[in-house]
Parts: sequence; C-alpha cells; structure tokens
Amino acid sequence: MAAVFGRRLRRSVMTTAIAAAAVAALSASQAPGVTPHQADSGRSAADHSDGDTPDTASGPDYYTELPPLDSPTAPATPSPGTGGGASEAEAGIPATVLDAYKKAEAELASSKPGCNLPWQLLAAIGKVESGQASGGNVDAHGTLKSPILGPPLDGNGFAKITDTDGGLYDGDTVHDRAIGPMQFIPSTWEWAGRDGNGDGKKDPNNIYDAALAAGHYLCRYDWDLSNAKDLNKAILSYNNSSDYLATVLSWMEYYRKGSYEVPDGTGVLPKHPSGNGGSPSTPTPSPSPTTPGGSPSPTTPGSGGSPHPTPKPTDPSTPANPSPKPTPTPTPTDSVTKLADADTGTLGATAGDAFAERVQVRAKDKAGKGVAKVKVRFRIIGSTDARFDGDATSAVVTTTTAGTATAPKLTAGEKTGTFTIRATVVGSSVTGLDYTAKVTERVADALARTSDKELTCVAGGTFDDGAVTLKATYKGAVADGVTATATLIKAEDDPAEATTGPSFKDADGKTVRTLKGLKTGKDGLLALPKLYADDATGTFLLRVTTAGGATVTVELKVTAAPTDTPSDGASGTPSTSASPSA
Repeated sequence: MAAVFGRRLRRSVMTTAIAAAAVAALSASQAPGVTPHQADSGRSAADHSDGDTPDTASGPDYYTELPPLDSPTAPATPSPGTGGGASEAEAGIPATVLDAYKKAEAELASSKPGCNLPWQLLAAIGKVESGQASGGNVDAHGTLKSPILGPPLDGNGFAKITDTDGGLYDGDTVHDRAIGPMQFIPSTWEWAGRDGNGDGKKDPNNIYDAALAAGHYLCRYDWDLSNAKDLNKAILSYNNSSDYLATVLSWMEYYRKGSYEVPDGTGVLPKHPSGNGGSPSTPTPSPSPTTPGGSPSPTTPGSGGSPHPTPKPTDPSTPANPSPKPTPTPTPTDSVTKLADADTGTLGATAGDAFAERVQVRAKDKAGKGVAKVKVRFRIIGSTDARFDGDATSAVVTTTTAGTATAPKLTAGEKTGTFTIRATVVGSSVTGLDYTAKVTERVADALARTSDKELTCVAGGTFDDGAVTLKATYKGAVADGVTATATLIKAEDDPAEATTGPSFKDADGKTVRTLKGLKTGKDGLLALPKLYADDATGTFLLRVTTAGGATVTVELKVTAAPTDTPSDGASGTPSTSASPSA
C-alpha cells in the first residue's frame, strides 16, 4: 500500500482513541449483527509474536480512516473519483473489486453455507487493507496493475518475519512483506491461496483470488459470521488488533447501509497525511523509483512512492477552470427494471442424472422489452452437490437480443432433496428470481434373479455369499445406485419378518432377518451376503424391495441333515446278524 493512499496504523495513543470512537459509534447505532469488541490498547500482531511465525493473515499495518458519519447514498448519476458528497463517494466500490467480493460470497454460501459470510465484510477488509485495491487499479481479469506491498517485516515496529517465499511474491529475499489487495503474508498465502477467477493460478495480486482466499480464511474454523462473537473472532484472526476490529466493523456496517458500483480506477483513495501530526499537505514531487527492469516499482507503505503522479500546486492567483464532468453513458444493465421468468419448467432430476429443464430468465426494461448484453448470474444455493457444467456452483450468462439468459446444464449429485437456483442481474439492484430444484433418489421398476438355480442347504448350513444375486432395471435400462431392503418374511401374503429359518449376520455377528441400505452396483447388480440356516426345515421366503417399488420374492429351501447309520467297524458297512454254523 502506498503512503499516498492513507495513514497506516502504528501503535499509538491516537489509534487507541480511533478504535474507541469507532466502538462507541457502533454501539450508538446498534448495528445489526455487530457487537463492539472491548479495546485492548491497540495491540497489533507484533505484540503477540515472539518469533518468525505470523499468527494472522495480513500484515500489521493498515488504513485507519473511518467512514463518514452520515449514511451512504448513491447519487442519481454516480460520478467517478471523489465527485459528489463524501458519503456518496465513499460508498462507491470499483466494479471489478465489488464483483470479486460478491463472487467470493457466493462461493462460500455454497461451500460453507453455515459461515454466512457477507460480501460487505470482505469490502471492509479490502478498504482498510488496500483502499479497495488502490481504488480499483486492476485490469480486466482483476489483477493489480501495480503490486501492493506492505513494509518489510523486519521487527522494526512490526513483527519480525524472515523471508519464507524466496521473494517469489513480495520480491524481498530478506524479510516477508504483506502482498496484494487483501495484504496476505506470503507464508499464509502458501496454504490459504485460492483461484477465484478460474485461470488455474493462485495469485495474491488478483482481487478474485485474494477475496476468495480471505473468505475461506475467515470461515476456516466453522464460525458463523452472523453471530457477533464469531464475527469478531474471525476479524481478529485476520489481524489481531482491536483497533483493526473496530475499523473493519465500522466499514462493514457502512457498506451494509448502502453502496454502489463505480468504474475501475475511480474509487476513493484514503488521504495522505504530511507526517507532521496528520495535517494534510501537498507532497513534493519526486522521480518515481524503478525496478531493475525499468518499470515502476510496486508501491510500498511509508516509501513515499505512488502509482499516480503528484500534481503541481495550483497558483492561487490563477482562476480555476475545471473541465465539466462527463455524463456516463447508460449501459444495458442500467435500463433493466425487471428480471422475469422465461417459461422455465419444473426442475427435477434423479440423483446422478442431468436435469431435463434449465432455468431461463428475461431482462426487461420499463417498457417490458427484452434487454440484450446484460450479464445474469445463476447461483446454486443450499445443501446440495448438484453442479452446473464444469463442476461450477455459479455461472454468468449474457442475455441474447431477446433479453433472455439460459443457465448452463445442471446435473444432480447423489444428495437428494431440494435446493435453490438464484438468478440476479450483475451490477444491478433489480430483484432476482429463486427457483426450487429437486433431486430424487434413484429407482428401479423391475428386479429379478440372475439365475434360476434352486437355492437349497441343509439345516445348520449356509447359503454362500452371492448365492442370491439380483439385477435392477428402470424402463429396461440398468438401475445403478438404487437402494434396497431384504427381509425374510413369514409368508407370501404376510410380509412380517420371520422368526425362524434362514437369517443374515450383522456387523456384530448377531442374527438379523432384515437388511436395509443395500445398494445396486454400476451394473445394476445386487449380491446379497451369506445366509445362515437354523434347525428349522422347509421352504422359506426372502423378499427384496427397491426404491421405486420393484420387488422380487426368492424361495430358500432347507432340508434336514442326514442321520448317521450304525456301521460295523471302520468299514462303514451296516452290521448284520451272524448265521449259526452247522
């Protein structure tokens, strides 16, 4: 983070006072879901560190500026940069940065729904860590145009962390530095990094990757961030300072009250103090440092460097003649007033199968006409393993000339039940649409033995593993993964469980005559385990029923064990009476 972007926190009476003021403001506003955390005299991560291992995600310094006291309001025509009132300007978040926060929220809502991560928390952390990626100074893929580095963690006012990445991320082979828009320490990024934009890389200088990594970091202990205590713990795990906690909470609540999208590169940057007690001044222009390759060096807190040239002071005797602010050209998204259903059918599928129907919506303007070139996001919400093509839980589709957008093909997982598919217009507050999708268990409509061989054994004997093998089908096709129940029944017309005759053994070796939770294999086959005959003889019935109602009844015959015939000696031949001799 460049010094030109704002005052960085260092331990002092001033920062403690800032924290106390923020906590008091939050208490007075009774912010929903936010409980002020008792101040701890401004301790930072450095105070808790006694070695080279960090106990937080980010570096120990950050911007301390608090949001305006008045509630944020979006201007009728959002203007770039600092145009409009302070509240209006501060509420603006660069488009790509805001999209990254919301995509991270969506991914966490799917992968860790119990965490309840709000995108406003990521925005608050992004604000205090890097001024929203240096005011949205990112390219179309979300990668910083100029890297953001924290100061060397050399123990001078901060924790001491010797180099852990060989300079790979921060360019420093002596000490580590916090890196990127969310200011991760390299050793933390090594295990916490994520690929948020699907390019196959985990780049701490990419806002999509960094925002998703921050979300997972905050949710890693199964905290519920809708709970104030868990929220405080999560924020303190990111940077262990009550001043930091108070600052982040104040910005999160500010963004909850309202925010809007501004063009990349036009976000409000924190103000730069002169260093003489915090009063503003105009820095003296100086040549920009360069890297060995000749390109501008990454901005570093406290270095005085900046990715933006410092303007020369204006001569007060010269009347100002500012250029008129251009009126932004309305985008297709700006004209959307309603998102409507476009004849989506019933969303239902059997576990493991593709849904026959796909969600289709239409973006409309105030005249009811379809609006083309509008981005619509489809998200899978709820406890489900159903996925869009590419194993995705969300997808963005651009509307056609008719204003319609169709979600990608959806495939059911193995988890049955209902879940939600939500459609929203990207970059718009227009009300979205929720669709209920249902996954039902696999079923079979026919079940038959694979052999017609008679099944017999003697009393006290066994029917071997696989002696009873069945095949399940559905509409003539193999029915794999279908659950089944096998029961030894009393009679053809009495399905109650038998009390005598053949039986199974459970995991503990106990006699059971009903087995539940059986499942057919990929070939639709179901081989029953070994059956044990007791002393009862006769014909017994085994009934197997699958999900979907397919049933087969199998006869098991148990015969009496052969009796021993008295024999004469070892020859085994029957003995006879001797005839008297003459």
